This record gives sequence, structure tokens and C-alpha cells, in this order.
Amino acid sequence: MWPYPEVRNVADMTRYNARNYPDKPALLFENNVISMSCLDKMTNQFANGLIDAGVKPGDRVVFYGSNSDDFLIALLGAAKASAVFVPLNWRLAVEELQGVLEDATPAMGLVNSELSETWAAVNKLLPFKLQTKFVTPGVPESNPFREWIGKFSDEDPMLECGLDDLAWILYTSGTTGKPKGVEFMHSGIILMRMCEHFEPAYTWDDNDTLLFVAPNFHLLGIGLTIQALFNGGTIAVVKAFSPKLVLEEIQSKKPTILAVAPVMIQMLIEDPAAADSDFSSIREVVYAGSSISLGVIKRALEFMPCRFMQFYGSTESGGAITLLRPEEHDLSNEKRLTSCGKPLPLIDIKVMTPDGVELPDGEAGEMWIRVPSISRGYRNKPKAWSEVYDNGWFKSGDVAYRDEEGFLYIVDRAKDMIVTGGENVYCSEVENCLSLHKAVQRVAIIGVPSERWGEEVKACVVLNEGYSECGDELITYAKERLAGYKCPKSVDFFSALPLGGTGKVLKRELRQPYWDGQERNV
Repeated sequence: MWPYPEVRNVADMTRYNARNYPDKPALLFENNVISMSCLDKMTNQFANGLIDAGVKPGDRVVFYGSNSDDFLIALLGAAKASAVFVPLNWRLAVEELQGVLEDATPAMGLVNSELSETWAAVNKLLPFKLQTKFVTPGVPESNPFREWIGKFSDEDPMLECGLDDLAWILYTSGTTGKPKGVEFMHSGIILMRMCEHFEPAYTWDDNDTLLFVAPNFHLLGIGLTIQALFNGGTIAVVKAFSPKLVLEEIQSKKPTILAVAPVMIQMLIEDPAAADSDFSSIREVVYAGSSISLGVIKRALEFMPCRFMQFYGSTESGGAITLLRPEEHDLSNEKRLTSCGKPLPLIDIKVMTPDGVELPDGEAGEMWIRVPSISRGYRNKPKAWSEVYDNGWFKSGDVAYRDEEGFLYIVDRAKDMIVTGGENVYCSEVENCLSLHKAVQRVAIIGVPSERWGEEVKACVVLNEGYSECGDELITYAKERLAGYKCPKSVDFFSALPLGGTGKVLKRELRQPYWDGQERNV
């Protein structure tokens, strides 16, 4: 389906689907079903409610709460009011949330009732007064949000919404500092759908049901949900990820597409209930959000009888940049399984030195990306954007190389790369090695200070059940498979690693105790 020019902005998606699939389920959440025509009317009501509340075109509307059908009503309805939708990370601490809200300066906040205390604490710190509407998802008859929008007309306000108007602001996870507000125009969101439309590996259509389980404040959650809606698909919404809940939803909702982070795949296949679960409805697992260890993807491919597709992207890119297509997930080619694949149509990538010189195949450097869906920039931070955007090219911060067949391999974040004794160590290479050891459940590699080498390699490990601390054994295991300078000099054991919203390890938090008061050169 490519409905251009009928779908030129986010608001047009519900209009198009209501005309073409009026009685088809649009949203499934817990025991509730909303049809395409009903979703169109409810988003009209929400838009008219915003207009009545004084929200003007370009004003920001924030949503603070977990996944729900109300979240998607708000996301799609905000576009009909020409407002800018801003999903908030509901895991943030009060002071972190305060910083985001002061940057976004929203006109209205939609807040899950269960977060009301935190919201009240944040609002006491804000220098402005913020209208708030509370949401109680899953119980339409006693949901103040539904009661509120029910007062307004379900006629479409049909406000003008230009291609260059802002649609969303997504705040980065803040893994390397304070979150930055990434601004998306309607044109960028639609152009990302065009890249996907021209990609043969995307076979989504109006018969599909996507399980929306990734965090709603992250591009993995919001981007793939929009892609499914754009193709006329149904969205089965899961409040938040837990292996038990997801397995139950797979049994009851029978989704055809599962979009998850690698850590979620690992947790699903490790859950005891998975062995008795029926995955036959799922025809494709799309995973993204962080790199995946070789050990996990090999187990997942053996465990789940469906297609797997990896996408690599960044918040700033607006969606997938590269794909490792289903036919490229080959258990007999372990090296290929560690690749992030090749670019989608209309997307260009080059591998560059810090001085801006393009590198040949086989040499590692920073990936620069040219994509039609690129963000407009960082809200209120033009200098930060100028540091990563150069004449149409976005500097990803990811270090990678391209092989002779055109496959790209991410070897590290530029800021995570370890320089020990003048040699570069890419964490992913060491992590992939140790992930294959039978004792290792999860592993993260960091650099820690060293008087002799500047910094040295440390492994942070979570053990599988039944195994005890075995640092010397893991170091020996690495030495048998890697060059000596790449091997961990020490191993620390954890009950769990600090994770971001999509399961990405927060290495800044792991490094902090070792570098307190010292400067890293990377």
C-alpha cells in the first residue's frame, strides 16, 4: 500500500484507513477493540478537545504513561489539531523529567493516573502552569480521558497540516548525557514510509497485526507502529514488556509481527512458559534498539519458527537505516549474523575518518548517513545539531566497517571504544566472544583507567543460573579466541546490568565508578 497523495501527514492515516477498512480492528488493548472508523472519530474528538482547550497549531502535547490505546488516539489526534506530540520517558526521575518539560514547554499533558504523584512533584518545580488530563487505560467507562474527549464533536476539524510542520519531538535516552529533543516533520515521517515501501523485505499489509510492546517513547515502538498503521494493519497494544504478559498476548491476540529489542527476545526464550507457547501466528520478528549478541540470535533462530529481520537506526534518522533481511539470517554464517545489513532504498551511508575522509571497505570509521526522513534538528540546541549534521549527512556516532559484499558491521559507539596502549578495542567484538560462553547470560565491555595502558578492558557479566563467579575462566576463554590486547584484564559480576528503555546497556553508568574524577580521552 502506498496511498500517496492521500496520506501526506500523520493525520491522514486514520482518515485513509477509515475510508478503506471501516470495520476492521485498528487497536486491540486488553479486552477493548477499536475499529478503523471508530479510531478516526475518536482522534477527531481529541483534536477538537485540544482546540477547545486553547492548544494552537505548533503547541506541544506531552503523553506521560505506558503503552495503551489512548496513547495512539492521542498521537494520531494531535496531528489533526496540528499540535506536536511528545511522548515522555515514564522511567525518568523527577529532576530529569523537569528538564525535558522545561525544554518542551508543552501546552497540555496527558498523564496515566498511576503516575499522578510523580507528575504533581514535577509540576511543583516547573516555571509555568501546565494543563493536565488524566488517563486510566483499559477501563473506558471510568477513564477521565475518554469522558473528556466524549464531550466533543467527532467531525474532523480539518486544520491545515503542512509537510514541513512539526509532528513529533522524541527525546533521546540520554545514555551519554541530558536527553535532546529530536524534532520530526510530517514529511520526514511519510518519507520514511516511502523508503520502507520500496524495500522488498517489508511485506507488511492490511492482514497483519503488530504487537506494540516496545516503549512508546522510543522510535522502535512508535516508528514500527506507524508503519503497521500506514499499511492498514491492526495494532495489538501491550502495556509494557514482561515475558509473561507478552506470551499471554501472543496466545490471545495472535499477532503476525513482533517488534522487540534483543534483550526482550532473550527474556522471552528464557521464560519457562515459552516452551509450551504457540508462536505459529508470528510470521516475522523485527528486532532493533541495540546490537544483539551472537549467542542470543543463534538461540532465537532455533527457537522461534519464523522470519527474523534486524533493523539498525537512530532516533535522528526517523526509522530504519539498514536491514539484515530475513534471507540473510543464516545459522551457517555466524559472521553475517553480527552484521546490521545493508541500507534501505533511498538511504546512503559512508564510513569516515574523524577528519571527514571516506574510508575504503574493511576499514572502521564513523558511519555518516543521508536519509530523506532526517530530523529537523534538536529542539533549542542548534549548536549540538551542527556538530552531528554536515551538509545533508548525519554523523551517527557509531563506528562500523563495510565488507566487500556491502554488509555493514557496527563495532562500537565512538564514545564506548576503548583505547588501550594505543590500540583500538571495539566492545562488540569482545562481547560477541564472551556471549558464547555457557556461563554468560549477558555481558557488557567497558574501558577502565590503567596507569600502564591509559585504559584497559573490563567485562561486566551477568551469569546464567547455576554458575558461580568464574573471572579467570572467562579471561582465558577470551585469550584463546582474541588478540591479547582485546581481552578483559578483569571481570566484574552483576545480578543485572543497567538498561535503557529498549534494553540498551547504559555503559556510562557502568563506567562512572571507575572514572569518577578522571577524564576519558574517547
